[in-house]
Amino acid sequence: MSALILDHLAVSGETRDAARAHIEEALGVEMQTGGEHEKFATHNHLMGLEDGLYLEAISIDPNVPNPDRARWFNLDNFAGPPRLTNWICAVPDISAALAQWDGVGDAVSLERGELRWQMAVPQSGLLPFGGFFPPLIQWHGTLHPKTMLNATGVSLKQLTVAHPQADALADTLGKVAGATVRFEQAETAMLSAEFETPHGVRTLT
Repeated sequence: MSALILDHLAVSGETRDAARAHIEEALGVEMQTGGEHEKFATHNHLMGLEDGLYLEAISIDPNVPNPDRARWFNLDNFAGPPRLTNWICAVPDISAALAQWDGVGDAVSLERGELRWQMAVPQSGLLPFGGFFPPLIQWHGTLHPKTMLNATGVSLKQLTVAHPQADALADTLGKVAGATVRFEQAETAMLSAEFETPHGVRTLT
């Protein structure tokens, strides 16, 4: 089974500024300006976390044409207030991971500046388990956003994945390294993350 390592968390918003404000209000720490993803017509802001993790505020970029395929993170169907929508996991070999897990998408090659990576994105944009299966990413080369972001003193204590099929999701994924991930049986699927911050323990949903 491919090893999964928690890479980063994503908060989606109807606008990038709304997603950014949601994170900054929850954690009391400012984000950094990110960039654009031309292939999916999205853009983001970023926040570095301890232990090599980071947070992403992402939305559709209204200033560029729509892509010729569904956007990642199912952003084409996002609506409502900003919220934590995705927990992205790194894999050492994305081809092997795609062979292991059905329905997680095709490997899309991406770049921004000197960063190079591949992300598994379904043609529909929607990942298994109603979108709560983690998007899979493989970074190429030595660069990673964690080496390019300012230290914030914020660290992830625990990520909770609440889902009606929590046990099945946990069994499908196996062990996730890099952070404490808890699966919780619930009628309504949602993500919540607890952080240690310079202002004490804060929760992001």
